[in-house]
Amino acid sequence: MGPDFLWMTTEEPHRSRRMAILKAHPEVRKLMGPTLYTPPLVAFVLAIQLSLAYTSRNTYPLSPLFLLAAYAIGGTCNQNIFLAIHEITHNLAFKGIKANKCLAIFANLTIGVPYAMAFKGYHIEHHRFLGEDGIDTDLPTRLEAVLLNNVAGKTFFATFQLLFYALRPGFIRTQKFTKWHAVNLAVVLSFDTLIVKTWGWYSLFYLLISSFFAGSLHPCAAHFIAEHYLMSGPVGIEGEDDIIGLGQETTSYYGPLNWLCYNVGYHNEHHDFPSIPWTRLPALRRLAKDFYEPLPCHKSWPYVTWKFITDPSIGMWCRAKRLESGEKISPKTWDTSVKTDPASDSEGSSSEEVDQEMAEAFERGYGSDRD
Repeated sequence: MGPDFLWMTTEEPHRSRRMAILKAHPEVRKLMGPTLYTPPLVAFVLAIQLSLAYTSRNTYPLSPLFLLAAYAIGGTCNQNIFLAIHEITHNLAFKGIKANKCLAIFANLTIGVPYAMAFKGYHIEHHRFLGEDGIDTDLPTRLEAVLLNNVAGKTFFATFQLLFYALRPGFIRTQKFTKWHAVNLAVVLSFDTLIVKTWGWYSLFYLLISSFFAGSLHPCAAHFIAEHYLMSGPVGIEGEDDIIGLGQETTSYYGPLNWLCYNVGYHNEHHDFPSIPWTRLPALRRLAKDFYEPLPCHKSWPYVTWKFITDPSIGMWCRAKRLESGEKISPKTWDTSVKTDPASDSEGSSSEEVDQEMAEAFERGYGSDRD
């Protein structure tokens, strides 16, 4: 019998831990809401990319200088833009939903391929239905796991991750095409046409190859694997390992590459509170350190990629999946001083309930389209 995914019978871990943190640290509520640091940062990075695209207009695309600039600078900038769009998807740049969507489309310009509005739908489902087979399109399929279960296959996956994330959703769960998808498509393709007509094909190629490098074997791209792959192999959830077992679906990283990546390494914190912006995720960790310090974390993103590719015990199978939402986890499970059945006492008392104001804040963080 070959390897298999880790099939969970409990719900995703973040709802219960969020409730436990809110009960223990109600001041977390003050961290929620948009930050105005995001729009100017987006504009700054776009300016860098467009300047380099213009500078590259007469440089042969396969020359060492062109490729080095596209990898080192362009890949880093476009990975930053990918994560800006991720942040904006959670409505954390402006208060208004439409304003956030417009900013996401604006940020999408230097990626070269229109994707921001499609990403929004799939990413919000990734949060709401983490690990649910057939809904969470972040999960590799069984076919991928079988075909890529070796060093060559894992290297191919790590090199062409964006191709998998672009094509996989269409085979698993197609979206309804909306006017925002149409606007995204029209704006980005029109911008591409303008680039070609004014600066030439080399400039557009610079933006496209930058996007490829941003999702390939790039230090910052390692977060794609680091966030949800089980890099130590599956851990049981019986007895004294409840917290480690239930907490293994998401793993954080607290190193310096977060400075380039909107603190996406604070990934447990982000899934627990998607309504808290990147600027305040370190404050959340400090405030609720009693909940986050017991969880395993990565020390190095590049090492994650290396281990993923070279370690025969790690691979595409190392993901937690569930067939449905699963049994509720008691918020008390995350209290290290109390040991309870992780699937019991699911709803708790009224002190553990999230009030309407908090529910609305979470809905915004989950990317609601309601203004």
